[in-house]
Amino acid sequence: MALNILVAGGAGFVGSHLCDALLAQGHRVVCIDSFLTGSRQNLRPLRNHPGFTLIEQDICDPVQIDLPLDRVYNLACAASPPRYQADPVHTMMTCISGTGNLMRLAAQHGARFLQASTSEVYGDPERHPQSEDYWGNVNCTGPRACYDEGKRAAETLCFDWLRAGKGDVRVARIFNTYGPRMQPDDGRIVSNFLVQALRGDPLTVYGRGAQTRSFCFVSDLVAGLIALMEIDQNPGTPINLGNPGEFTVIELAKMVQEMIPTRSRIVYRPLPTDDPQRRRPDITRAKTILGWEPKVPLAEGLQETAAWFALTLGLDVPSRSGALVRA
Repeated sequence: MALNILVAGGAGFVGSHLCDALLAQGHRVVCIDSFLTGSRQNLRPLRNHPGFTLIEQDICDPVQIDLPLDRVYNLACAASPPRYQADPVHTMMTCISGTGNLMRLAAQHGARFLQASTSEVYGDPERHPQSEDYWGNVNCTGPRACYDEGKRAAETLCFDWLRAGKGDVRVARIFNTYGPRMQPDDGRIVSNFLVQALRGDPLTVYGRGAQTRSFCFVSDLVAGLIALMEIDQNPGTPINLGNPGEFTVIELAKMVQEMIPTRSRIVYRPLPTDDPQRRRPDITRAKTILGWEPKVPLAEGLQETAAWFALTLGLDVPSRSGALVRA
């Protein structure tokens, strides 16, 4: 059955892939985006799609949609540290006011609502791996707090709304995601390393590179978001969505060096404030409740992402054999 679906933040990295997947399933998609961090280029293939509608608006302002809605996905918030720290007050209000506006919209339409939360709610975790019952270790006054605490507050709104019986609300805690359409300058580790290697620049490692991350390819994440939205019974709990494979930063840097023939050396810089030291999701609930787990290996996903960056930036494209071909 074709549904009417609103995707807030649909011009972003993950949001645009979600729009693609929903349209491919035969649904009608309304994308709302302020383009503060989203990209019109991400939506170019959809401009003439009969099932796609674009609304340019900030969700911090009240949202009205005349079309009946069946589903509302909220992915509308900057996710890379340089971007969410550029205007931290707006980041916090996007998480709080924006989420409230979209939940009220969903309630008006009787639509199911999904909030894209983040592994950053766990802060610099003292429990490893991180399961959904862990309350986290967040510095509530630090430079990352606008995002970390904003998302925690948004989760509070969601579960208060759910307990009050005001709507069917689901929450996904998203771990590090990568893939085509990442912005080259978004400041996240995968985009940093790939772009630096393709340009022949030094690979920047913060600290000694012993901190760990888990990397989920964007198609796997989108499948998880849709699975969480479409499961009939509300889980009543946040659900971690991420790849449980755990890699140190230095391991990732060496993988990139091996994949992209480059003279790029590794340079070390001081750790940013409140940078998490270990990060790996426990996805037991996602497996049990949703029947979901990631499928794309890191090496395969990195290759596809590197090829996309190379084509986008007009640089040499790494082939699967490791040789370089001209973009």
